[in-house]
Formats: sequence, structure tokens, C-alpha cells
Amino acid sequence: MSIDTLKERSGGKCELCGGEEGLQAYSVTPEYEEILICSICAATIENPGDDEPHWHCLNESMWSTEPAVQVTAYRLLSKLGKQDMLDMLYLEPEVLEWAEAGLIGEEDEAPVVRDANGNVLAEGDSVTIIKDLPVKGAGFTAKQGTTVKNIHLVPSDPAHIEGRVNGTKIFLKTEFLKKA
Repeated sequence: MSIDTLKERSGGKCELCGGEEGLQAYSVTPEYEEILICSICAATIENPGDDEPHWHCLNESMWSTEPAVQVTAYRLLSKLGKQDMLDMLYLEPEVLEWAEAGLIGEEDEAPVVRDANGNVLAEGDSVTIIKDLPVKGAGFTAKQGTTVKNIHLVPSDPAHIEGRVNGTKIFLKTEFLKKA
């Protein structure tokens, strides 16, 4: 598809964020359909975590009627770990298959674990609890401000970490933690 055709379809704006600077065609594999993206999107589309705030634009572009835009939004939301938004996104079965085909092979990579502020957490980091959390089955409350040292990431679930609080090994949701 020519760049002029893409500009006509998109109204001369990036189909992901609406930007108008440095517009270029982006091929959405394996179907090789193209969408129009700006230079900012192009710079971080392969590693969206490098500029996560920019990708808030997906709140709107995920509702596009263009399958190639839907596929790109799905892949970006997957890479960013935005499961809540993915749950809202309805794709036709063949479009979903296309979107998932582009993610094959990336599942082997370790998921990115982030705290409540979006900071990347790594094995062995220290975190601070930002809210009192009752610990089920242990009979105590993990208090706000408690520092959990030497955390362990849960490979199957980037929304949780494992750590010791009051000498007890527990699982904590990352949404209630900030990097210390």
C-alpha cells in the first residue's frame, strides 16, 4: 500500500497516537499489511517499555476498525503487560490469530515486572509496601512502609513477587509495591 493511500485512510495522522511528525509505513507481519505511524511510535514500537507513557494512546487506537491497527495495539498491550486493556479488546478470531502469531517466540523472554510506579523490578531488588495488606493464612498485616529485601520474581506471573515479611515468605502484588 502506498504512503499516500495510508495517509488518506488515516487522515494524515499516525494510526496509533495521532501524531503528524515523520509519518512512515509500518508492516504488520505475518500478513504484511501496513499502517501509518509517526517517528515517535517507530522509535519504540519494538520495545514499547522504553517509552511506556507514550503508549497511553493505545486506549483509543485499540478501538480502530482497521485490523492491522488492532493487531499492533494488541501486540503492544501484550508487551506492556496491560492485561486489563487486553481483556476489554475484542478481536475477530482470525484477527486475534494474526495478533498472536506475531507474539510467538517472545513468550520465551522473561516477562517485565513493574512496581506501582512503572519501575522495572529485578531479582534481588528491595521494595517498599505502599498500603497495609492483610496476609491471608498468616494472621498478620504487612504494614505500609515495610521494606521487603531480596525479592524473588515469579516467572509465570509478572503481577506478583515473592519476599519475606515478618520472617514469613509471602506473595505480594506488584501494584502495592514501589522500588526502594
